[in-house]
Amino acid sequence: MERSLALFVIGLIFGGGIGFVTAAGYGVTFDGHDHGDPAAHQAHAPAAHRPDGHSGHDMSGHTHDELVSVPAGPGAPSVKIAVTPDPASGFNLHIMTENFTFAPEHASQEHVPGEGHAHVYVNGEKVTRHYGPWLHLPALPEGEAVVEVTLNTNDHKMLAVGDKPLKASLKVRVP
Repeated sequence: MERSLALFVIGLIFGGGIGFVTAAGYGVTFDGHDHGDPAAHQAHAPAAHRPDGHSGHDMSGHTHDELVSVPAGPGAPSVKIAVTPDPASGFNLHIMTENFTFAPEHASQEHVPGEGHAHVYVNGEKVTRHYGPWLHLPALPEGEAVVEVTLNTNDHKMLAVGDKPLKASLKVRVP
């Protein structure tokens, strides 16, 4: 009996670990809703991507109702992006910022001027929160895909220069 119990516990540990690794490899998350269900995202999409035009929350539950505005000028942050095919598979996204520091160590904490993270969207759908200049996108939808990056504060509010949200977008033709 003891041996059966020990084998059962070992099976649970290894089986659970393999299950989580496999799920992570396929982009499955455990945040309480189905990412494959468009209706689940409708209530959480930023206002620009919602048919009703109302503000909402992103998929992490943080609101984008507020912009954190900084004055325009030589010290204002900026963002540009480039998307290039990866020689092995997918695409490489290069996020080029000025006067902005990626600060993963301050994620979900109070706003500190000049630092934060990026939110990456493909065709209006948030795909990740990111803390650096390079990101590998394993795949993009066939046809024309729009990749958009916003710069956000540590507490997930969108940055703006004046009243213009700080974001960059690029159309990518995918064969």
